[in-house]
Amino acid sequence: MKLGGQEVKRQKHARSSFQQMPIQDWGNLPHHVVLQIFQHLSLVDRARASSVCRCWNDVFHTPDLWRKFEFELNQPATSYLRSTHPDLIQQIIKKHAQHLQYVSFKVDSCTESAEAACDILSQLVNCTIKTLGLISTARPSFMDVSQSHFVSALTVVFVNSKSLSSIKIDGTPVDDPSLKVLVANNSDTLKLLKMSSCPHVSPAGILCVADQCHGLRELALNYHLLSDELLLALSSEKHVHLEHLRIDVVSENPGQTHFHTIKRSSWEALVRHSPKVNIVMYFFLYKEEFEPFFFSKEMLGRIGLHCPRLVELVVCANGLEPLDEELIQIAERCKSLTAIGLGECEVTCSGFVEFVKMCGGRLTQLSIMEEVLIPDSSFNMEQIHSEVSKHLGRIWFPDMMPTW
Repeated sequence: MKLGGQEVKRQKHARSSFQQMPIQDWGNLPHHVVLQIFQHLSLVDRARASSVCRCWNDVFHTPDLWRKFEFELNQPATSYLRSTHPDLIQQIIKKHAQHLQYVSFKVDSCTESAEAACDILSQLVNCTIKTLGLISTARPSFMDVSQSHFVSALTVVFVNSKSLSSIKIDGTPVDDPSLKVLVANNSDTLKLLKMSSCPHVSPAGILCVADQCHGLRELALNYHLLSDELLLALSSEKHVHLEHLRIDVVSENPGQTHFHTIKRSSWEALVRHSPKVNIVMYFFLYKEEFEPFFFSKEMLGRIGLHCPRLVELVVCANGLEPLDEELIQIAERCKSLTAIGLGECEVTCSGFVEFVKMCGGRLTQLSIMEEVLIPDSSFNMEQIHSEVSKHLGRIWFPDMMPTW
């Protein structure tokens, strides 16, 4: 096909313009683009990339790049995770400690890794950290560290930061005196505190936090730290509305069946002050304690009657009596329920279908072990997945293994 004169001129102009364009290479990428790329790289890859050219090396030392950082501390012989190289850690502390604001430590099950994390914490004296997370990827290895070593390192951050807003220190030997140091230096900024499984903290220690940190919006703790005084402190006029309260109910020893009681008036005071608070309770009890403490048909029925704002429900043991009536009652009254998990209990297929039909598409998480479902005259195991999928508006199958 023969091109017209105008089209030939246009193509010649395009070729000429392309030839005159400056040649672009990776080293000439805009600073903000390289910075965004570096933010998605691991520390080792950042270090390697910084040696490509002077421009990339300048980005490597930009303060914005070091505001958020996760130290990964693992022993190569026992962990499949990549560990942050000690030399790079020292370079970060020496050159970028003052830039760190959002910091987390991820350690494996080895005591040496937790001790290394404490050593780094004790060097963060020129930081203004806003969020701090201590994460054990397996068992709580921070509990194997000397308590004095851990507390000494942690208080370095508490004293020097002055603006901590979020702290996650589950499964650590934090104690009452270190919490007092936290409050003395960060009471105006603290908004989130997660400290489940911290055996050295007493009810008085957590009460000190609630009494003085009036901006606290999220709190996670063990049931043994819960008290009427704590709930009333969280309900005081000075305190902001609490948004999330997680309580882990954990047996301290086999055979423990007695747990202290919290007055109904204290719960009511909390709900009056913070009407939109989400309360989540996880039960980690020995098998013989399931029946008397929580997992009973009667108790599940009471949840339907008295917990209209229930968001998530997981039942991991309930004997061999079908829970049809209890689940349907929960579906009727708990209009905020969006997630449910069932295991080691029983519900008929028709009862389960009715439950899902009543809840509908608001069930964003539905994890039901296959052995929980009892075939009946209405549905068998081949039919139930399609019926449930129809009411959910998405494909659903029962689980072969628990996902909670």
